[in-house]
Amino acid sequence: MKQPDGRSNKRLLYAGMLYDYGDPARGLSFEERNFCHPLKRYCEKSGWEMARFDFMELGRRHGQERMSEMLWETVRRENPDYLVSVLFNPQHDPCGEVLQRISAETGTVTLNWFCDDHWRFDSYSRFVAPNFNVAITTDSEAIPKYRAIGMGDRVVKSQWACNQELYRPLPCSREIEVSFVGQPHGSRAEVAQSLWNRGIPLKVFGYGWRGAPRLPFNEMIRVFNRSRINLNLSNASTDARQQIKGRNFEIPGTRSFLLTGPADNLEEYYADGKEVVVFRCPEEMIDRIRYFSRHESERDAIAEAGYQRTIKEHTWEHRWSEIFTRIQRWIGGRRSRAPSPF
Repeated sequence: MKQPDGRSNKRLLYAGMLYDYGDPARGLSFEERNFCHPLKRYCEKSGWEMARFDFMELGRRHGQERMSEMLWETVRRENPDYLVSVLFNPQHDPCGEVLQRISAETGTVTLNWFCDDHWRFDSYSRFVAPNFNVAITTDSEAIPKYRAIGMGDRVVKSQWACNQELYRPLPCSREIEVSFVGQPHGSRAEVAQSLWNRGIPLKVFGYGWRGAPRLPFNEMIRVFNRSRINLNLSNASTDARQQIKGRNFEIPGTRSFLLTGPADNLEEYYADGKEVVVFRCPEEMIDRIRYFSRHESERDAIAEAGYQRTIKEHTWEHRWSEIFTRIQRWIGGRRSRAPSPF
């Protein structure tokens, strides 16, 4: 079907960082591997055109105001059907006035993925989201908050996922008993110390741990594959509501065993004890580690089931397919003045 400008295929403009916090020395950003790469693959499979707008790099080069003007000029020139962004900081984001103008004055449907609504809705999302046509959240409790700011029919509940082309099984032996990859935020250092005090040979990887290097991405994937038990601490603090993160999908995506803390709606995505294993207190975590260290066949069966569930339901292709299907329904409802399906 032809678009209003005569095109026969859709166009998508992606606005996200290429490098981690815009610094090439830090390597590719999380957004590049987990949003841009899967979106490009989704567009290729759908027959869409995709272009990118690295707002961080352009902002560093030209300043925030000029970068924002460049975004407006790009949208006007390219006329994309969708603008998909992953913003995170008002000091670096495109200006809200420009985003509002794109949303209101062009035919481009704008959507932003809000990463941390579990703890950052009141300080960030509620101010930024009204600039977009659609907000995407991973937080079930954020839905009524979005409704309260007038976005009740324009919020999509989605979830993190696995980029299966990058997070994948590798042919290597599992010689690491227990591993944790991540920074020692909040109570994580205390948790690690409690395991060491109990004689559990936990290996930690990530910036901030004494004597532990920050792993290059490919080495991180190897650690997941080399570990008999991959420990995931869902949040940096035990007194905050736990949030599902990418690790909940990435580790099973490598066909590796995941032992994780509880998180919001995790049971909707994986079956505890069958596809992943959940601990709810420090003692239960220690018990689970000791049990599954001794029961290899059971551990491997859970890892295999988690992998199959991930490939079947929890890749980024699944997420974007669901998101764009719902947005198309919303567009159709808006044109016919019908109630939104959201």
